[in-house]
Order: sequence, then C-alpha cells, then structure tokens
Amino acid sequence: MAAYLLKEEGYEVIAIFMRNWMDDSVIISEECPWLEDSNDAMQVAQKLNIPFHVLDLSLEYKERIVDYMFKEYAAGQTPNPDVLCNREVKFDLFLKEALKLGADYVATGHYCQKDSIEAKGNDMHRLLSGADPNKDQSYFLCQISQEQLAKALFPIGHLQKSEVRRIAKEQGLVTAEKRDSQGLCFIGKVKLPVFLQQQLQTKTGEIIALDAEESAFHRDGGSSLEELAAAYPFQDLKGKKVGEHQGAHFYTVGQRKGLGVGGFEEPLFILGTDTELNQIYVGESDQHPGLYRKALKLRATEEHWLRADKRIAVGEMIRLQVRIRYRQELQDAVLKRTEDGMFILFDEAQRAIAPGQFAAWYEGKELMGSGVIA
Repeated sequence: MAAYLLKEEGYEVIAIFMRNWMDDSVIISEECPWLEDSNDAMQVAQKLNIPFHVLDLSLEYKERIVDYMFKEYAAGQTPNPDVLCNREVKFDLFLKEALKLGADYVATGHYCQKDSIEAKGNDMHRLLSGADPNKDQSYFLCQISQEQLAKALFPIGHLQKSEVRRIAKEQGLVTAEKRDSQGLCFIGKVKLPVFLQQQLQTKTGEIIALDAEESAFHRDGGSSLEELAAAYPFQDLKGKKVGEHQGAHFYTVGQRKGLGVGGFEEPLFILGTDTELNQIYVGESDQHPGLYRKALKLRATEEHWLRADKRIAVGEMIRLQVRIRYRQELQDAVLKRTEDGMFILFDEAQRAIAPGQFAAWYEGKELMGSGVIA
C-alpha cells in the first residue's frame, strides 16, 4: 500500500525485499514462510509495475540484532529487537543500500506520520503518532535520528488500518487480506525459548513465590527518586519455593504463561528474575504490588533525543507522556535529570517495568525521545 500510494503521488518507486534470517530451524514455518512473503512482495511489485530487488542482510542482522538479544537475555534484560531493527537495519543498512541505488527516501508501511518545523533556527523533523490509535507504531521508531527521519516516508500513516485494507482490496493487491506480521522483526513468529537455547544453556533453578504484604513492596511518598526507581530486593525477601524453571534468562518481568505452576487461586506473574542466582520471583494476581513501580531510571549511555532541542540539563524536569511498551496507553509522567542520571516519575504506578526495554516519551502526538530502562 505504501508503494501504491507513492506511485499515485507521482514518485518513482523501487521495491526491495530484505532477507535477514537464514536459520529456518527456529521459525514456525507455517506461520512465517519467508519465501511466501518474498513472492507476495514480488507479485505486488509486478502489479504496480515497479522494479523488485532482494537484499540479503542476514549476516549484519545477526551481528547487530541477534547477538545483542543473546547478550541482553543472558544478563536478565528484556530487549526489544524491533526497535533496534529500525535503528540499525531498516534506517541504517537498508537506507544506505537504497541511497546507493539512487533513491532519495526509504518508505515503509509504519503507522506513523512525519512533518517538519523550524526550531531554534534549524529545520527539525517531527515523528508523529499514526492516525489509527490502535495501530500507532511510532514507538518502534523511537531510536531513529533526525538524519534517518529526514530520509523516511510513511505513506499510510494518515490512514486507518481498515482503510488500508479496503484500498488494497480495491487495487487487487494479493496482500490485501494478509494477516498482520508477528514476532521478531524480519524473522517472524519465533519460538523464543528455542531461539535463545541456541546459545543460552538450560539450567534448573527455583521459582520463589513472594507475599504481597512484604513491606519492601510498599514504598512511601518520602522515598527518593533513586529509591522509587530501584528494583525490589527480591533475593532478600522471604518466599517459598513453588516450582522449578529451566533458566532465569528465558523469562521476563510481567510474564504469566510458561511457568507450569498450579495450586493458586489467582494466576502467578513474574515479579523479577535473577540470572546470577538463577531464580525467578513470582506473585499471585496481576495486582500484586511487586509488579508495580512509580519510577524508572534510564541507562546513562543509552538516552536518545529525536528532538535534541528539547533535551533537559541537570536539575531540570519536563512533563510529558510516556509508554514503556508497544500498544500501551500514554502515561502522564515527569522526566527529571539529576546528578545521578535521568529518571521518569509516573503519576500512576506502572506495571511490569522491564530492564532492557525502551521507554519512549511524547509531547502530545510527537515522539520526543527514548531510552533503555536500567
């Protein structure tokens, strides 16, 4: 649809299909057959009468995305490969290849929008939410730069998903009723534990259940930003063993499925993991206070401002809206920079703040910046 709309606007369009993964052993092949995807793309290109190229970036994808994923999971973090994909692959490697072909822009099917303004005497590009609130994908682009955004086009960002489907059907595109893609960016719907077990060994450990009444889960209003943002001291709390797992690095905060532990009135949720002790800490129900925190801290080296003119200095704060995962409603919060780093203090406590994930901050519909949760 992006290609069709660009042609309608008078652009000269080239189609490029990226092959970024070679190992079919970790793909649910009937869910995401890359060959079928390639054929679909080729048929759309033929229908629109535009050139079609295949670009193999599988080696670079492994180095920049997959190796990063293994490293993060091994350290008990929860990475977001889709965000890294856009920064490192689609709007870096792929963009450079497109420019070599003589292209002026890279256009994608992301549900987001872009415009340009003048700020402090400089031309500034703005990344805006997609018009369809249920499909807004600006979060996945939260790490791209002004230079990358300058070369990006988002032709369907002003449309609702239903409109995109309708127009595609009217134009006879073979993908008009194709299901939305799922799973890892450019790989497909991957069996994540199987994928991770390629490099991360299984190792039996304990599942520890923690009581909701633990005082550590009830921080008072007098706590400092550092204290509010700190992970709970799970390993110091008294709990009871309720089961075993095959490796703490295979699990993430907020996860419910895959524990295999019964006998509780309410479902169990993962409150935290410890890859050094190889323990998982769980709590009963999605209202367990150990699932919630009022603040988070960003990794000092991984803070990114798409709008550099809005960056705040030590001692400054700014009120914005934040989301810590895709599809989450924007949450009112304050960004504050102290001598100790950048913190986000939420108006309401947030569920399952996972280290390694990206927190993206917005001013209305505009994405201003992002950072990795420490």
